[in-house]
Amino acid sequence: MTVTSSNTKEQSTIARSTWQRALASRSFVIGVSITLLIVVLALLSFVWTPYDVAKLVITNRLKAPSTEFWFGTDHFGRDIFSMIMVGARNSIAVALVAVAIGMCIGIPLGAWAAAKRGWIDDVLMRANDLVFAFPSILSAVMITAIFGPGAINAIIAIGIFNIPVFARLTRGAALSLWSREYILAARVCGKSPARITVEHILPNITNLLIVQGTIQFSLGILAEAGLSYVGLGAQPPLPSWGRMLFEAQTMMAIGPHMAIFPGIAIILTVLGLNLMGDGLRDALDPKLRGEN
Repeated sequence: MTVTSSNTKEQSTIARSTWQRALASRSFVIGVSITLLIVVLALLSFVWTPYDVAKLVITNRLKAPSTEFWFGTDHFGRDIFSMIMVGARNSIAVALVAVAIGMCIGIPLGAWAAAKRGWIDDVLMRANDLVFAFPSILSAVMITAIFGPGAINAIIAIGIFNIPVFARLTRGAALSLWSREYILAARVCGKSPARITVEHILPNITNLLIVQGTIQFSLGILAEAGLSYVGLGAQPPLPSWGRMLFEAQTMMAIGPHMAIFPGIAIILTVLGLNLMGDGLRDALDPKLRGEN
């Protein structure tokens, strides 16, 4: 009873100190602020946008930014700010689900490889090497080109590449723990490798996986934008940041705002996620809180 209470207090103290370090990190605060802004705009787009993104008003085409149209309009007269809001939810949804696919499949595979070793480990790692032999964007383009364009296929393509990323990270982190004394003690007590993995290995590498998740999330945003740029992502009339850039490339001379604002949206989102990931990495680093 006393031991349980002591452990609970210790975990609470660690969580509180971690949160305090995170808030003291300028990178984390800036990253979270930017990310929250993008998320709020994406959620708000479900119930409200300044203008209907599906409505074409040719009389308003290529208008410069003003109090009426904050980010201007495109060559079809659509409000760019409204399109960025709707495009944000599409980019976030694709990247979020793709990262979830990578984590849900890659983490168990990596943990299994670390626990079993032998030929299972060799087969999984060689499969990882095969996937890593192809650039992520090229692999995603190949998959979506085979199965057809669309948000669902983009999610699958990006998710498939995330699997070996999390599998390799989990395996490497888990292998470093299997030789620890507390793991050896758990094995002496008769715990199975699966139980040890669930009770001891995964809880101790969760911090590392969370940080990697934020990094892969930002890469997922870029991958979705790249696929949409080449016409393999979300299809019209659904707005997408990547396709907005594609449509703007022939209008740069007369409507540079068509490319500037979607580009800024992509840069800010990726920057915010990377800054948040850096802040989390520093806050969750056991060395910074005096742990061995």
